[in-house]
Amino acid sequence: MQHTTTTCPYCGVGCSLSLAVDNDRIVSVSPGPEPSVNKGALCSKGRFGFDFVHHKDRLTTPLIRKDGVLVPASWDEALGLIASKFSEIASLYGADALGGFSSARCSNEENYLFQKLFRAGIGTNNVDHCARL
Repeated sequence: MQHTTTTCPYCGVGCSLSLAVDNDRIVSVSPGPEPSVNKGALCSKGRFGFDFVHHKDRLTTPLIRKDGVLVPASWDEALGLIASKFSEIASLYGADALGGFSSARCSNEENYLFQKLFRAGIGTNNVDHCARL
């Protein structure tokens, strides 16, 4: 069994985790080595919420809609489509027609960059998050 130290994906706190991995599958999670912000403790999400990693319905590639059907796409194709649609919407209806919703699974730094993209890059303050644990 291999043990890998990583950061918990559930919120921006940055708790340290130790993943026990067997045959490329996570079999258990425990607090990571100290010193860490979590000081040897984990919340229930961090300790038990890792089933999503191997879930059969987890997306592993971007999907875009073509002729009403979701089809796999490259990252460049998906990001290009998003950029063109954002530009189209902003030019037709103004920047406030767009908004962004960020994830609690992002770090504080990633959430900061996300809001900066929408406020400074796109020109809207329509930004929210789901970091209410």
